[in-house]
Amino acid sequence: MLHHFRLALAFGAILLFHLSPCAHAEVPKVPTQVPAYYRIQLGQFEITALQDGFTEHDTTVLQNINETDLSHLLSRMFVGNPKMQTSVNTYLINTGTNLVLVDAGAAKMARPTLGYVLQNMKDSGYDPSQVDTIIITHMHSDHIGGLIDAGGEPLFPKATVWVPQTESDFWLSQKNADVASAYIQPNFKKARDTAAPYLASGQWKTFKDGSVLVPGIQAVKTHGHTPGHTAYAVESKGQKLLIWGDLVHAHSIQFAHPGVSMEFDVNPKQAIATRKSILKMMAASKTLVAGMHLPFPGIGHVRAESKVSYAWVPIEYAPMPKAENKEDKGKNVKK
Repeated sequence: MLHHFRLALAFGAILLFHLSPCAHAEVPKVPTQVPAYYRIQLGQFEITALQDGFTEHDTTVLQNINETDLSHLLSRMFVGNPKMQTSVNTYLINTGTNLVLVDAGAAKMARPTLGYVLQNMKDSGYDPSQVDTIIITHMHSDHIGGLIDAGGEPLFPKATVWVPQTESDFWLSQKNADVASAYIQPNFKKARDTAAPYLASGQWKTFKDGSVLVPGIQAVKTHGHTPGHTAYAVESKGQKLLIWGDLVHAHSIQFAHPGVSMEFDVNPKQAIATRKSILKMMAASKTLVAGMHLPFPGIGHVRAESKVSYAWVPIEYAPMPKAENKEDKGKNVKK
């Protein structure tokens, strides 16, 4: 009884405080978020995650999972149903010699919640004019749309854009576009429109599986989500990071059930096989990974829960290590 009496007195005091005529005036809210960039050091490389924004996918895009398992996994991870929020990330790598952007986001024209890569890049201390190399995981519009502005002009005038040969051949083919389903038809036009100014200027380049794009960054074949989908192995001073593109779209589902595919996978069977293989390798090697649709900043590790199930372990926030004779980051980038 004494305990309840004390609680009643406490709540009464709180109520009197809020009703008191000498209460402070209301403070205006500040409805803004911090700039969406996050930075880590990988050997001598500086990696900056840049968020382009987010999208919402209906859970109906998930395939090969029953409703009971779906609901359980979503609720377990406190993820919305029927709408799942999905981050769209890109990664900026300063090697000391090159400033490399991995994917370019979607651009403002896609939807109002996307198109913030350039602003976040500037807030992080870099300018698009400093980017000399862009490497693309695949040619879906949320990865290449940010290469051009609303008028079709290139946003990275000094950059060479490197695209997997298989990927470029597929999406820039009129023959493939003519026989494509209505669902993916728009992707072909967007791909052609985005590539056009870089093709005209000679800045659009292609490469084969396994190519080294710049010292320390090598292409890794991860086909399935699209015909030429490619991940990038980044290594400096023995430290490694795999930027795996769209290997996982729904983190709450596909780590636990890697056999779940997405409606927009071009080859679902191959995408599933690739995901299972990469998850197994990353869990075994404990290699740091980064994903374009993992919760921002999308950097962390894969932990094996069983022989067929995995978990996502995001990195913890940490300050950047202090550098000796720290100078303006842009000074070390070849222009």
